[in-house]
Parts: sequence; structure tokens; C-alpha cells
Amino acid sequence: MDQLDTKHLLLRPMAMADCEALFAYRSDKVTNQYQGWIPETMDDVVEFICRLAPDWNLPDTWSQLSIVERLSGEVIGDIGVHFIDLEGKQVELGCTLDKKQQGKGFATEALTALINYLFREMDKHRIIGSVDPRNKSSVTMLNRLGFRKEAHFRESYFQNNEWFDDAIYALLKADWVN
Repeated sequence: MDQLDTKHLLLRPMAMADCEALFAYRSDKVTNQYQGWIPETMDDVVEFICRLAPDWNLPDTWSQLSIVERLSGEVIGDIGVHFIDLEGKQVELGCTLDKKQQGKGFATEALTALINYLFREMDKHRIIGSVDPRNKSSVTMLNRLGFRKEAHFRESYFQNNEWFDDAIYALLKADWVN
């Protein structure tokens, strides 16, 4: 995928040029308390970008898209795309947005465009989101996008010497009405 354009945003593959912006919003431990990855140093960010799959849509790989605000040209967030299965029909998404950009509809706009692309252009069958159930704003957004809660795993995720719950939401292509 080269780029997706929306009314206010551009979605494009993450690049090394995004390191500073990525570190600025991802290193905020309070805002990103429900995230699985919070960088401590700029080197962590460089390593993260280097580990991304070189090609789009490879089974069992993660790709990362930068969310760029069209008017300013600033990277304001990112979306992780996990191509789950060998058949190539299931995808997992995860979204992070700079706290200064939250509440403006940007995450919903970005995810709507990506979901449209995944279902219509790539013929994916099912998209999932894994979320800490305490993250009420993400749960609300997934519900607004039409995802349904399929599972709630108690204390199934271990991070920073603590166990957390994990809720799985999913959206089928047949149910996507956008």
C-alpha cells in the first residue's frame, strides 16, 4: 500500500523520518497506559521501525502506517496492521493517536479509510482489535465502527510485572456498512 487519503488525513507506511514524532506521542506513559509498547529512548523507536515487515500483507507480520494530518503535514498517530493468517483473510488493527489530537474524530476517520481498503481492495474477511477493557475510549470507538465484542480474557496479558485483561472485538466484511 502506498497511501490512503481522507478528508483530513494521509495514511502511509511508517518511515525513519517519523521517529521524532513517534517518540513524542508514544513515550507519554500516562496517555498510552493501555499500550503494549511505550518507547523509553529514540533508539527504541528506530529498532521498532527496523523490525516492521518490509512488504505489505505478509502472513504473521506487522506493518505500521503513520497518520499524517493533511493541513500541517505532521505525524499525529499510527495504526499497526497485523496480517494474521496464512490464508490472508484476517487482520488485526491497533491505533495510537497523539493526546493533542484525540477527540477530534481522526482515529475514526483513519480506521474507516483503512477498513474500507482492507475489505474492498484487499478482500479481507475479518478484522479484529485487541484492547484493554479499561480503555473506554477505544472500546467506544470500536463499537462505533461496528465491531462486536467476541471475547474477554481475564488476566491474559502480562506486562511490566502485572497481569491485564484483554478484550477481543471483531468486524466481518459482511457486516461492514460504511
